[in-house]
Parts: sequence; C-alpha cells; structure tokens
Amino acid sequence: MEKLLDIVTTISSWIWGLPMLILLLGGGIILTVSLRFFQFRYFGYIVRQTFGKIIGVGNKDQNESEGTISAFQATTSALASTVGAANIGGVPVALSLGGPGAIFWMWVTMLLGSASKFTEIVLGVKYREKNEEGDWVGGPMYYIDKGLNWKPIALLFSFGLMLELIPSIMVQANSVAGSAKEAFSLSPTVTGVGVAILVGAVVLGGIKRIGKFAEKMVPFMAITYILGCLIIILVNIADMPRVFYLIFKHAFTPMSATGGFAGASFAAIVRWGIARGAYSNESGMGTAPIAHAAATTDHPVRQGFWGVFSVLIDTGTICTMTALVIISSGLWTADIPANQMPAQSFAQTFGQVGSTFITLGLLVFVVTTIITITFYGEKQAEYLFGTKFSKFMRLIYIVSIVIGAIGGLEILWKFLDILLASIIIPNVIAIVALRKEVRDLVDEFFNSEEYYLNDIK
Repeated sequence: MEKLLDIVTTISSWIWGLPMLILLLGGGIILTVSLRFFQFRYFGYIVRQTFGKIIGVGNKDQNESEGTISAFQATTSALASTVGAANIGGVPVALSLGGPGAIFWMWVTMLLGSASKFTEIVLGVKYREKNEEGDWVGGPMYYIDKGLNWKPIALLFSFGLMLELIPSIMVQANSVAGSAKEAFSLSPTVTGVGVAILVGAVVLGGIKRIGKFAEKMVPFMAITYILGCLIIILVNIADMPRVFYLIFKHAFTPMSATGGFAGASFAAIVRWGIARGAYSNESGMGTAPIAHAAATTDHPVRQGFWGVFSVLIDTGTICTMTALVIISSGLWTADIPANQMPAQSFAQTFGQVGSTFITLGLLVFVVTTIITITFYGEKQAEYLFGTKFSKFMRLIYIVSIVIGAIGGLEILWKFLDILLASIIIPNVIAIVALRKEVRDLVDEFFNSEEYYLNDIK
C-alpha cells in the first residue's frame, strides 16, 4: 500500500507541475485571443452589468428570462466554493514558495482565467436543460455531451467529479474540525456532526435554498474580510510602495533567501503564482457552470459576465488584499508555517481578536464551500443515474463530513489531485474546442439591438 501511495504522489506531483500549468494558462490564452480580448475591451460594461446591478445602477435584463435562481444567487453560490481557504490559505503558500513576485503571476492568471470561466459559464447556460423536478441543470457534462457529442468523455467527467468530491469534502471537514479544536477546544466529532447537520439542512432545499443562503453569507464574509484587510493596509500605507516594488521587481527576477524565506528561482515564482491563481478562482475546472446553469438570465453571455466578476472578486480582490497584508507585515519572511501567516498578520494590528476573526472566517468559508460542492456532487449523480440516486449521494457526502472531521479514510485524500486533474483536462479541452460557438454568442450579444446596443442607450 505504501508503494502505491508513493506512485500516486509521484503522478499527482508531475501532473500538477508543468502539464497542468500549461493546460490552464494555455487554455486561457487561446480563449482570450479567440474572444478578441473581450474582458479588456468591455471591462467597464461588464462591471456595470455585474457590480452595477448589485448596487442598483446597472441595466435590467431587457427580455423575458428563464432560470431557477437569480444571476447573483448563482454567482454567490459558485463563489461559495472558491472564496475562503484557496484565497486566504493559498496566497501565503505562493509567497512562502515563490516570494512576492508570485503575486504578479497570480494577476496574470486572473486576467486570462476570466476568459476560461466566462466561456464555461456561457456554455453551461447554452446547453442547460430542465430536470425531473423542473429545475434548470447544466455544466461540463452537458456541453461535452450535447455540444461535442463526446458522451463517454461527459460520463468520465461527471463520474470523476462525483468521486472527487468525497475526499474533497473530507479534507474540508478535517480543516474545519482542526480549526475548531485549536480555537475553541471542540471535539472533531462534535464539529463534524454539527457541520453535517447544517449542510444537510441547506442542501435539502436544493439550489433555491443554497442560493438564498449563499446570497446572504458570501457577501457578508467577503466584505467583512476585505474591510479588515483595508484597515491593515491603511495602517501600513507608508510601506505599500515597497510592497508593490517587491511584487513587480521579483516577478521576473529570482529572489535570494531572506529570513525564513528560502529563496525562489524564476521558474518557481511563475509556477506558484499561476498555480495558486488557478486554484483560487477555479477557472477552467468546470465547477462554476454547474451553479450558473440554474441562473435566471436573458442570454448566456450576460450570465458569463458574472464569471468575470467572480474572478475579479476571488483573485483580484481577496487574494490581492491577503498578499498586501502579509507582505507589509513582513511575516512572509518569518520562519512560520504558511497557514499561520494570515492569522498572525491580523493579530499584529487587531491583537488576539484579529487571530480569532480569521479562524472564525475560515470556519464559515469552509462550511459554505462544503455546501456548494455537495450540490455539485448531487448534480453529477443526477446526470449519471437520475434524481433518486442524487439523494443517495447527498447522504454519502454528508456522512463524509463526519468521517473527514475525525480524520478517517485519509488514504482517499491521496487520490484527490489525480481525480481533480481527471475533470480539469476534459473540461479545458472541451471549452477550447467549443470556443467558436462562444465567439458567435458574444458577437450576437454585442451586435444585437436587444442586448448590448440597447443597454448602452
């Protein structure tokens, strides 16, 4: 068994090295060029159609719309699986292994990844369909099947994601239990059962209840965290020019060891920046379109704008804020574990309250992540075997929370990265293969008197 685990570790390390970075970054470049750099050309319009609607200044959809939940609820549901551990915990990993220059490459991934997320959401809406209960469902399994007629690949994606979410939920639950035990001396079993009950209560109501829950929790979590970061940045405002100097200077030049930082080659700087950027917003991973497929929208492209918006929030705002806080605190060069850097950075300004705030925030972030990915898993089971089987998988996922919280079946965790790669590879290949359909929809939207031309009037 130990030899098998060594083989699995070697394979996953290789896949998540250069091959996956080329796939994710290369896919983003191809889609950006194919869509004629739309995310830059129409940036102001996209912001008005997303953030503008949140604050009440954006255009209303002009046509009758179909969907199960609102566009914003779909976005916050998708954000619930990305905002949190990947943003707050992933950034210090990038800094500790790649230095400040990695943040620049995280931004590059954000700009190119927005095209990938936009594309998969547009396809998710275009190829969605109604299930037996009258809800709209979609995602990579639908556009791979119906758009490319690659039924076996669609089944592979769906089955891979359904299985991948079991160890993923276990890892998330174990993280929650560990944090709760350290901060509040709670038993992992108590935490696991409590989280399982909460998740079960929310997902039992389907995407409508998940949407309502995410609509309230995700903005509250994100805004509270961003405000905390802004206060720290303002306290350290005199140091910000140096922080940005470090980011841009070491984006292209190797960095020598300093303090607890072991130094980084140019390759390591690029690798960790791109990897953490991709993980933070899940562009190209195929999960977001599962939530967005249920959205009420008058055109697939309009819903795709929310994908660009979510990448800006994930990587452009929360990751950037986290990076500025940690670099200005100086803790990225301290000889401490990366996962302790955010809490200690907040403790420098807010004392023990700041450290507790980060711990509580991560607990809430992880719980919302589990809720969302449990829904994703149900949709895979529904696609493969129907709605009755999806209820059975819901039970499996909820039981996995308790098992993961107490540290059970850790052997499954070793297969997590390989299973994740098995869904990313077919999804990225599919969205690149279907890019012409997306480009046609983009042209239709921006040249139509019903949509863009009507909006700008």
